[in-house]
Amino acid sequence: MSLFGVFDVSGSALSAQSIRLNVTSSNLANAETVSSSREQTYRARHPVFATAMDMAGRDQASAGVRMKGIVESQAELRMRYDPEHPQANEEGYIFLPNVNAIEEMANMISASRSYQYNVEAMNTSKQLLLATLRLGQ
Repeated sequence: MSLFGVFDVSGSALSAQSIRLNVTSSNLANAETVSSSREQTYRARHPVFATAMDMAGRDQASAGVRMKGIVESQAELRMRYDPEHPQANEEGYIFLPNVNAIEEMANMISASRSYQYNVEAMNTSKQLLLATLRLGQ
């Protein structure tokens, strides 16, 4: 893979981590929303990624990341008995999302670090390309 291929791979990784951060922030923002039924309750969402192979030539291939979609978690929703709550159902229960704030925070830190490392890979590649160009002077 050429140094220019590094920009493609890192660029797709930056895009993937940005999506991951957006989905995680959405999960955290809705972590404490309340609903009166299971159907209306927010469910945690998670992006699904796949490797994208792009054949640039006969013997060159660069792999990147592409998003396949966003799936909803099938984990059980949280129920809390709170008959005084305005959105309590007829049995007195409210439904809370299946978002685990600790897991989401760890996911956010991981995505942030991955984003940071890919920016560093792009900067290093840029510096190597500039050094190569200076050799030709």
